[in-house]
Amino acid sequence: MIPIGDSPRSRTRPWVNYGIILVNVAVFLLMLSLSTEIPASNSQALHEFNDQTNGVCYQVETAPTTLDRFACKWAFQPREFFDNLAGRSDVPRPDRPVILISIITALFLHAGWLHIIGNMLFLWVFGDNVEDRLGHAGYLVFYLLAGIAAMLVQGLLDVNSAVPVLGASGAVAGVLGAYLVYYPRATVRVVIPFFVLIFIPIPVPAFVMIGLWFLQNLLSGFASISNVATPDTGVAFFAHIGGFVFGVLTAGLFLRRLRLRPPPRHDG
Repeated sequence: MIPIGDSPRSRTRPWVNYGIILVNVAVFLLMLSLSTEIPASNSQALHEFNDQTNGVCYQVETAPTTLDRFACKWAFQPREFFDNLAGRSDVPRPDRPVILISIITALFLHAGWLHIIGNMLFLWVFGDNVEDRLGHAGYLVFYLLAGIAAMLVQGLLDVNSAVPVLGASGAVAGVLGAYLVYYPRATVRVVIPFFVLIFIPIPVPAFVMIGLWFLQNLLSGFASISNVATPDTGVAFFAHIGGFVFGVLTAGLFLRRLRLRPPPRHDG
């Protein structure tokens, strides 16, 4: 199901949500502009590959291109992050500040058009209402903390993994969790693609749409651990799960304690 709108209308302009989307798009366009060319000389390509693997990519073998170096530098790599957090690293003179903030910068990197379009669409539909409840500053802090929590859950699942983790999915999952707490009776308009090209809009209760999304990620995540799933899909399911649980718990914790504005009326 692809969300295209919801019934609660935000009573404030979601400037922070707009800003987050804008930054994500800008960074993605920057990544598209980076070179994917491999040095023509085999010796130069081998030299850059070894330098990149033993340096910024922290033993992850990737093509010796500007784009891959950029992704390695700013994406979240669990082993690299935790090694540097503990003060140990296999990389000579590690760029420690950059490595430690990669848990945040990774939230603004995306691996392709479908990756960023999907994340930004969910953020566009659900983020404005959560920002309306939390306020601009509160929403920004919540979004970043949800993303950090998501990355940590994914990283702690395998602290020895050096595979880069990137994308806003974990933070967006936190937004979905908060939305479910603040707007349990909301209605979401979704489209279900039939025969690839036919899209039929259908109103669906938010708890059904978000619940199915979470269930899919939960089952896929545990299936990947038990090796029941097909080979690695490249999806950080536990980042989604961690972000969502953080969003639900945080929104629930402060629902009664914070002096939030009452939710706007919605249809259905």
